[in-house]
Amino acid sequence: MSTLRWIAPLLAAGFAAAAAYGQDIDAVMKLTGEARMKALAEGAKKEGEVMVYHSTQTEDLRPVFDAFSKKYGIKVRDWRSSSENVVQRVVSESRAGKRDVDFIENNAPEQEALVREKLLRTMDSSHFADMRPGTLPAHKQWATSTLDVFVQTYNTDRVNKEELPKSYEDLADPRWNGKLGIEAEDWGWFGTIVETMGQEKGLATFKRIISTNGISVRKGHTLLAQLVATGEIPFALTVYSYKPPQLKDKGAPIDWMTIPPVIAQMHAVAVTARATHPFAAALLFDFFLGEGQELLAKKHFTPSSTKVPSPFANVQLKFIDPAENLDKQQQWIKQYDEVVIRGAK
Repeated sequence: MSTLRWIAPLLAAGFAAAAAYGQDIDAVMKLTGEARMKALAEGAKKEGEVMVYHSTQTEDLRPVFDAFSKKYGIKVRDWRSSSENVVQRVVSESRAGKRDVDFIENNAPEQEALVREKLLRTMDSSHFADMRPGTLPAHKQWATSTLDVFVQTYNTDRVNKEELPKSYEDLADPRWNGKLGIEAEDWGWFGTIVETMGQEKGLATFKRIISTNGISVRKGHTLLAQLVATGEIPFALTVYSYKPPQLKDKGAPIDWMTIPPVIAQMHAVAVTARATHPFAAALLFDFFLGEGQELLAKKHFTPSSTKVPSPFANVQLKFIDPAENLDKQQQWIKQYDEVVIRGAK
């Protein structure tokens, strides 16, 4: 995501109106158990719909939306774009006094940017207790729904299992010349992995890999995975873990592995502070963290809930810290550009 411009404070009149409208939902959010769920469901039924802005492919979220609508009779309207565009639209609409969006599903760093703008509601949920440690921020204005685990993905027709690398240093072997690919904006992954490896060692390792073997830089994780599936890129360094099995289910010659340290980005859900449909949004928030977890797992996403089986349940993951991601954005972008983007040319 490119640098965000922080918006000016909202008009005092707008805050007053939001406070008056949100009084009932604030009271309901203090309830627990069945009383809370009943009150949310009744309020949501009166609202009748919820507007969702999200960055995940619509076809991947459709099972959750459909199940939610079927259970509660609430229509889910949605708009999908890139993580950056979602943030920009939320910010610009807030500046204009619009209250179109109720619920946001996006990468955690982008959600954290909205926290800093005071555009999200502090939430509570009985499902928080089931979440994987480290996936719920102290402010509770967003909660991790799934983990985008960065895996190394390969075309099984062009790469033999016996030659798979055991470390990033192995990718500097000349046999990988012309075979490597990476996503164009994974500077959060790069900054985190370099710091985990140690700045000097990490930067030197990737400079050596790219200077020796080159690397194909492509925009979009889905596109990168598809290019591995076609064999155009035999081995990709940064593909989200859910994509290879989705393509494999369709018969593509693709598989994945991990090279430690295994980096994961949190993908989160949030309710806007000035939601027009706050009851429906809060109900959908609970649904994503509860029943929605199994539905997302069936699409090969890595759930945040420890109650749902995951291929990474016993894997030590290094999370990209959302706040650090924002604070070190320019430094990490610069490093990624110098080492990866320019190095690839």
